[in-house]
Amino acid sequence: MIQLFQDIVNFPFLYRAFIAGILLSIAAGIIGTYIVARRLVFLTGGITHASFGGIGIAYFAGINPIFGAFVFSILSAMGIEWTTTKGKLREDSAIGILWSFGMAIGIIFIAITPGYAPNLMGYLFGSIVTVTSLDLITVCIVNLIVLLFFLRFYRWIIYSAFDPEFAKTQRIPVGLINMLMTILVAVTIVSGIRIVGIILLLSLLTIPPSTANLFSRNFKTIAIASVILNMIGITIGLILAYKMNIPSGASVVFVQVILFALAKLTTVILDRFMEKTSLAQKRVQ
Repeated sequence: MIQLFQDIVNFPFLYRAFIAGILLSIAAGIIGTYIVARRLVFLTGGITHASFGGIGIAYFAGINPIFGAFVFSILSAMGIEWTTTKGKLREDSAIGILWSFGMAIGIIFIAITPGYAPNLMGYLFGSIVTVTSLDLITVCIVNLIVLLFFLRFYRWIIYSAFDPEFAKTQRIPVGLINMLMTILVAVTIVSGIRIVGIILLLSLLTIPPSTANLFSRNFKTIAIASVILNMIGITIGLILAYKMNIPSGASVVFVQVILFALAKLTTVILDRFMEKTSLAQKRVQ
């Protein structure tokens, strides 16, 4: 462990990865709670995989792949929201189309890019080596946007998500709020690509809220618990990735699943204990 701390101090890519991971935990915990509460997991998967199209186009154009992923994922999010509300297309159909289209576009543009094909392992599965100072700044900006938006429009978000008809009677712009939330989902996704990767990023947004949901039904409580669980999972996962020389995305998700399994086991034990206690009290009475 002492050696790890020394390496973090000596190697800039390590402390960038750990700081970015801890910061990502905040946005991912809050947005992930919204995703799980509204059952938007499939939507998130669609945006995540569609962002690969932006990476492919950016490689072909010779610009930062993360910038391309940001633009493509935001356009995909807006496209899904628009087609399902205005275009009279089922949401799952729109997601499936954009999911496939994004992956196809990414593969095509990478294939026709002159020269050697780039190594995409870091983007697909995450890599602590690829985290740059720009990624760190990006995560900070995304965190700030998510926090400010939720602090300013928390009631509007909750009403629009769970009681849209009542929200409309209160003159809350439900369509605009849902569109902005979908965009926030997209930017949060892209900010975590370097750390967890496209393939496994969905788990970072869904497993911690699902774990917290085993113990609470309150949105704020679940969001706070999700942030803490993400911090634990990402920190331990990055340590494993560095020590075992494996993709960081896989190690982070592995830790998150273990935490979920332990939480589920705890709830089962507690439920059985409470059931036995209740039966014992009834017998005494």
